[in-house]
Amino acid sequence: MATFQTMMKSNQSRLAIFSLLKRTISKETVALLLLLFGTGPLSADEPATVPKMNDQENKQEVVSTFSIVAYDPATKEWGIGVASKFLAVGHVVPWAKAEQGAIATQSFANTTYGPEGLRLLNDGASASEVLKQLTDADPMRANRQVGLVDKFGNAATFTGEKCLPWAGGKTGENFACQGNILAGPEVIEKMAKAFEDSEGSLTWRIMGALEAADEAGGDIRGRQSAAILVVKEGAGYAGFNDRMIDFRVDDHETPIQELGRILSLKLERPDSKNKDSEDDSVTEKSVTEKADTNKADTNKADTNKADTNKADTDKADTDKADTDKADTDKADTDKADADKDSE
Repeated sequence: MATFQTMMKSNQSRLAIFSLLKRTISKETVALLLLLFGTGPLSADEPATVPKMNDQENKQEVVSTFSIVAYDPATKEWGIGVASKFLAVGHVVPWAKAEQGAIATQSFANTTYGPEGLRLLNDGASASEVLKQLTDADPMRANRQVGLVDKFGNAATFTGEKCLPWAGGKTGENFACQGNILAGPEVIEKMAKAFEDSEGSLTWRIMGALEAADEAGGDIRGRQSAAILVVKEGAGYAGFNDRMIDFRVDDHETPIQELGRILSLKLERPDSKNKDSEDDSVTEKSVTEKADTNKADTNKADTNKADTNKADTDKADTDKADTDKADTDKADTDKADADKDSE
């Protein structure tokens, strides 16, 4: 207790302890401790609360997640896929606008990165330029993670040094992947590879990337929510907006699988179509094989019947021949007897 009181006489130490306690207990409890130990108020030239940056940190819940932002130059679509052990991650991370680009903001997410980033993209800044402007102006950039792709498909990703491990990102042609509090770098590697190796609609390519990341370990804390947003000019409801796909699973034991199920109600999954074709082929093959078997059995039965009929015919012919021979022999015998009687 004496040591604690000695430490509390130093304004610097008092601020440090106050900041630490504030993270774990209520302000009222901290105030009571200060009164009990008779430390008195902080001096006038010292701030009465922890710095504003720490206040923001205290109010924020880390959005530990993995995400992908991507662009399809063939269809002029921009999209984002995200999953996390975080309630309703879809209302925080994804931001996109047709003909402008797509942005994912996460970790201690600065949601102003979304609208401000899209504004800068619309003004003509590239993905890397927007990323630099956003992070340079943010005093908490070390806690941020963001990925974006511009209107031309140029991609950029940023992971602050204070993002919780494992954290990192990767860019490729028309996409950027990033994540924090992950099982390891393999999560991002698998995610990127799944996207690069896939074909078809941007929506399902993004979905496949999320599934690959999840299978590689995903968020080490577990699973809770997932979302996918894809935009294209005039592709929204009745052509009134650009939101072609905007689906979210806010709280679920297997959110990525559930997101895929919901998505399939809107857009047929290419591999499911192939699977149906394979199933049809297997069924057709089975039917053909069964028909061939039945035909073979029929042919065998016909052959057996023919052999039986032939055997019966041969036997009948043999019996007839034997009968004819017996009749002939008898006739010869009768004639011989007659000739003998004549003598």
